[in-house]
Amino acid sequence: MSEKKKTRYSDEELAEFKQIIEDKLTQARSDIKTLRSLLDNNDMNQTKIITFEDSSSTYSKESNLKFIGRLERFVRDLENALIRIENKTYGVCRETGKLISKARLRAVPHATLSIEAKNRQDRK
Repeated sequence: MSEKKKTRYSDEELAEFKQIIEDKLTQARSDIKTLRSLLDNNDMNQTKIITFEDSSSTYSKESNLKFIGRLERFVRDLENALIRIENKTYGVCRETGKLISKARLRAVPHATLSIEAKNRQDRK
């Protein structure tokens, strides 16, 4: 009698991943709040006259805005991962239909591609 191939993670495994995702969501949301607060404080402290010395603060502001954008996408991806957990489709590669390794999901909890599929995609 052959062993049935696993097609999804168990409820216990999904609960473990859910906790990892919720922890990362909490941290990312906190980071966004902190960065926005820093930007708001800098805007209030700056004068309307811009000099060459201000170029570094402008660069820093642009850098922080880009980082906030990346964090917001990360939050969205994590929220989508929570939906997949609720649907019990979390951890299934969207290209191969195989389970994504636990190690990959622990490192990149919002992953939707296995390493195999990701490598194929990167080669294209």
